[in-house]
Amino acid sequence: MLTICPSVTYAQKETAETRRYAIEVAGAQVGTLTATRKIQPDGQWFYTLISDVKVNFLIYKLKIYYKVDNLVRQGQLMRSTVETHTNRGDYVSRTEWKGDHYDIVAQQYKHDLTTTERALIDYTITDLYFTEPTHHKRAYAEYFGDFSAISRTPKGSYLAARRDGRADEYTYENGQLVKVIKKNPLKNFVIRLLPAGK
Repeated sequence: MLTICPSVTYAQKETAETRRYAIEVAGAQVGTLTATRKIQPDGQWFYTLISDVKVNFLIYKLKIYYKVDNLVRQGQLMRSTVETHTNRGDYVSRTEWKGDHYDIVAQQYKHDLTTTERALIDYTITDLYFTEPTHHKRAYAEYFGDFSAISRTPKGSYLAARRDGRADEYTYENGQLVKVIKKNPLKNFVIRLLPAGK
């Protein structure tokens, strides 16, 4: 046992990835986003996405903290939880594989959805932070409990379009996500990759 445990710990450290982003509105940094994925001792992958935003303009105040936790087994999403804390209330979305379908409950600000999904979920919005969607036509939006359609733009970026018509834009360089433009009715949010060590 003593010889096995250190190697497992070492393997976990080797496969852990963390990417940090600045969140900007109108050129000013208003928050951060941290995306992490690591392999568990049982071979499952655990993804965490944490976003912390505080915007305080003259007539526009916004505070959003949300955390996405995804558990993935052999490429399939097994469980997702999204906890959101805002100046307008606290919300939760949950997705869980039940053996032959997903139970989905998304209760977010002005968005309530309770449904089931039988198709396997193998790519999510969180995955966009680690893997360029070159072979994916849709991504599961954990926050909304629904799918976003993925399409490539003429300039090489990708659009993740929701049913309400809004589409966020994801830009990659050498397979790494470097910028996201999240559409917002008042002001777009820009998420930029920070240099290593920032």
